[in-house]
Amino acid sequence: MKILARGEKIRTEELKQKLSSIDIDWVVKDDTDFTSTNLHDFDIIFDLNFDDHEGLIKYYAPLEGKPVFVSAVKQQLATCAFSYDRSIHCNLFGINALPTFINRSLAEVSVLHKKYESVLANTMLQLQWEYKVVEDRVGMVTPRIVLMIINEACYTVQEGTATLKDIDTSMKLGTNYPHGPFEWADKIGIKQVYEVLNAMHEDTKDERYKICSLLKTNYLKRVSFFN
Repeated sequence: MKILARGEKIRTEELKQKLSSIDIDWVVKDDTDFTSTNLHDFDIIFDLNFDDHEGLIKYYAPLEGKPVFVSAVKQQLATCAFSYDRSIHCNLFGINALPTFINRSLAEVSVLHKKYESVLANTMLQLQWEYKVVEDRVGMVTPRIVLMIINEACYTVQEGTATLKDIDTSMKLGTNYPHGPFEWADKIGIKQVYEVLNAMHEDTKDERYKICSLLKTNYLKRVSFFN
């Protein structure tokens, strides 16, 4: 099986780790230049940074019947298809490809059209990857929950109720989460946390996703919470 994985190293490495039990001929790209790449040569394509380069749909759309998984947390597949305004011939799937969410037991996957679900089932069977089809919407499911917790934790620190370390320790001990909210935010990346929350707030107008000024300041300064 030959797979193309495009995206930043932290994501492509996590994907390779997730699928390490499968015999795969990997080609990894971290840029957006496909002039010397024949996409027809690949059995499956993963674009793990598609949220930030949705214009690449012009390369994927003509690939008749090919499974193409794209990061679709900041925007809906439907929005991408509408903006492209041409026929999409590939089997387009959205995946939660935020760092720390790829190498999990269950993948969250959205589909552009319900008719693609049989192709999705066959593809995920080949990859030996358990999955759940979720609604095609900004934030998907797990990112909505985790990022909202991170944002609320920022409000708690901003109000002086607790420290970053206190909150992280309490969350790990009290909820059995793999990371506290601030450690998790650093692993996901402040840029991604901010931009996904902003996209969810724009999409829903729900005040739960209104970004805390502490988080916004760290985003603008390009600094993490601990590192």
